[in-house]
Amino acid sequence: MKPIKTLFFLLAIALIGCAEKEHPSFTEADLVLIPQPKSLELHSGSFEITPETQFVIAEDSLEVLTGILNDLLVRSAGFTLGVTSEKTSNSIQLKRNDTLESEAYSLKVTNEKVTLGANSKLGFVYGLETIRQLLPKEIESTSEVSDLALYIPNVSIDDAPQYPYRGSHLDVSRHFFGKEYIKKHLDRMAFLKLNTFHFHLVDDQGWRIEIKKYPKLTEVGGFRVDQENKHWNARTPNDPDDEATFGGFYTQEDIKEIVAYAKEKGIRVIPEIEMPAHVMSAIAAYPWLSCKEEPIAVPSGGVWPITDIYCAGKESTFEFLEDVLTEVMELFPGEYIHAGGDEATKTDWETCPHCQKRMREEGLANTGELQSYFMKRIEKFLSAHNRTLIGWDEILEGGLPQKATVMSWRGFEGGWEATKAGHDVIMTPVSHMYFDYYQGSPDYEPVAFNAFLPLEKVYAFSPVVDSMSVEQKKHVLGGQANLWSEYIPTEAHSEYMLFPRLTAAAEVLWSPEEKQDWQNYAQRVRKMMQRFDVMDINYAKSAFAIQPESEIDLETGKITVALQSEFPETEIHYALDDAELTSGSSVYEVPITIDSTTLVKAAVFENGKQMGDAMNKFFDFHQAVAKPVTYKFDYNANYASTGATALVDVLRGSKYFEDGRWQGWINNPAVVTIDLQELKYVQQVVVGTLEEQGTGIYFPEEVKVEVSQDRANFQQVAQTTRDYQPNPGAKIENFKLDFEAQQAQYIRVSIQPLSKTPKGGGAWLFVDEILVN
Repeated sequence: MKPIKTLFFLLAIALIGCAEKEHPSFTEADLVLIPQPKSLELHSGSFEITPETQFVIAEDSLEVLTGILNDLLVRSAGFTLGVTSEKTSNSIQLKRNDTLESEAYSLKVTNEKVTLGANSKLGFVYGLETIRQLLPKEIESTSEVSDLALYIPNVSIDDAPQYPYRGSHLDVSRHFFGKEYIKKHLDRMAFLKLNTFHFHLVDDQGWRIEIKKYPKLTEVGGFRVDQENKHWNARTPNDPDDEATFGGFYTQEDIKEIVAYAKEKGIRVIPEIEMPAHVMSAIAAYPWLSCKEEPIAVPSGGVWPITDIYCAGKESTFEFLEDVLTEVMELFPGEYIHAGGDEATKTDWETCPHCQKRMREEGLANTGELQSYFMKRIEKFLSAHNRTLIGWDEILEGGLPQKATVMSWRGFEGGWEATKAGHDVIMTPVSHMYFDYYQGSPDYEPVAFNAFLPLEKVYAFSPVVDSMSVEQKKHVLGGQANLWSEYIPTEAHSEYMLFPRLTAAAEVLWSPEEKQDWQNYAQRVRKMMQRFDVMDINYAKSAFAIQPESEIDLETGKITVALQSEFPETEIHYALDDAELTSGSSVYEVPITIDSTTLVKAAVFENGKQMGDAMNKFFDFHQAVAKPVTYKFDYNANYASTGATALVDVLRGSKYFEDGRWQGWINNPAVVTIDLQELKYVQQVVVGTLEEQGTGIYFPEEVKVEVSQDRANFQQVAQTTRDYQPNPGAKIENFKLDFEAQQAQYIRVSIQPLSKTPKGGGAWLFVDEILVN
């Protein structure tokens, strides 16, 4: 090769390398998009955002949308992009495309420019949020990042939602969250292309929206007595004269600000004004709204059954509700108003002269039809103001209002029935969409409602039912994730319950079914968590948590422990006893077998870093393992655990009382006799117990130990007592009873339940193991 040719060759290679450096290429693994787009093609190269990059917009109305990226750029990169109407290279162009559906968008990225097409403001919002997710996670930083390379991979995306209704519900009644948190939540909804915020503003425990005609609704109904030190369902009734200081509310100016902010993000806000039940906060403010007209207090915790409800017989009730709804409609300009309609216990209606008169005049056969009359009347009022009533699926009972939309929460059945009758439906079943449920083992999770909803089950949700006809499926608008706040006192806790589960809900409501794949999503959401770190979202790592499955062979006395996490294809490391758990610990491959007292520690590791909490499971082999057990009083059939040997099988229960490891008694003590089958020296008995006051499970009041060599003559050797103490969560406690070492073959343990509960009624007693040492 001649020198001149060599020079040109080297120059060409250098130019190619330079071009590659200026416009690096990406792999599919680099694209972390949630929800998954309808169609995506990845090309070589990329577009770089620089201070010289400009937005090109054809309409002035689109300029406000540039803030979706500029608000991030100014904080993380220290500059914003200019706006022009003239076509230019090095630009992000927003172009109207009338051929697209209202929420659809198309995105084309090349080395020279980004072209975003849409037919509506919503489409542009979603396209810009996709660009945001394509940019490096550091763009979410609230402080300037040095040497931030802002490359967008070259892609071609055509995208549109599967369902028109993609909702997120927040309950601000049970626990109040401030305006700024609501706006933060709206930001995150837009990030995930969710388009409907269901604002649960009214319930028994708090009225959260200012109504100028009825100021006591917030002055009285917005506050309750502080009983936050007790479990939600163990809180005692308040006196109307008690000082109420716990709560808060939104002024009408706050509401206007929230609604306007949501509109900028392409999100409609649906207020929920409950009726005829879940309204004790309103009745506390204005007792004449109820049948009995007796003063009541705003409750501090759970109420069941809900008997203090609006009187359906008095015209003054409907005048009040129409006044309230008139002010609400002025604040919320959208189509829908949610009117509740759930969980009304109608015993007062059955004896109320006003309600009985209404039933006679309207020819109503029962109080179920009276509730239907109530909801139909409200629906007619809303319809006259060009609004559509949404109600929980109880509004089906007694006859459905003509134009109502049903929100099906008790399962899919209510939604199926409503679509059959030609009504629109939003699916939000407890089985898949109630985010106040535990997402991991209660041993490692904050207190939650006693049910499980792990991330994978959320991802398995579909709002349509296979048995629906084609016509029925047309009435399914979509779905909604609900976060009720009985057990959620703080904003950080709220975030923890929402994320990452809200990402799963967003994807199954947006992405086509053929694009939904748990394995693929699991990989993307694990990477999305890195962005959440930068966004300062307090997300749960529960899907990384180790889920142990333990079994004992009572013949050999050996236990096998299988380990897995919810996320597929994770690397689990484990260590035993005093060994430190690190990324260098043994890699789990097959179930672990143990036959002596052992502490098993395990966790998921990625790139040498521990992900989520470590599991610490202690297996204590004691002298009574697998020995015969007899009971004076049978355990409850619903809480039998594994039967007669459950209390001597080494396998311990969790804080979830329905995990199959607890034996339960109600209205009787647990009197258990263990036969050691030979004389042994014993000096300690440990009784494992559970307390969750909200479900009526309390620690024992007394534990007594007696020993015998012949089963005929027992001698008491130890006793302990415990006074009742308020407990807001689930707790496990081991009652240890030590005594002088002595020989015995039979151990009798008598465990007395709490004799008097704060709210009355019997106390459940739960025991998982009796250890004899």
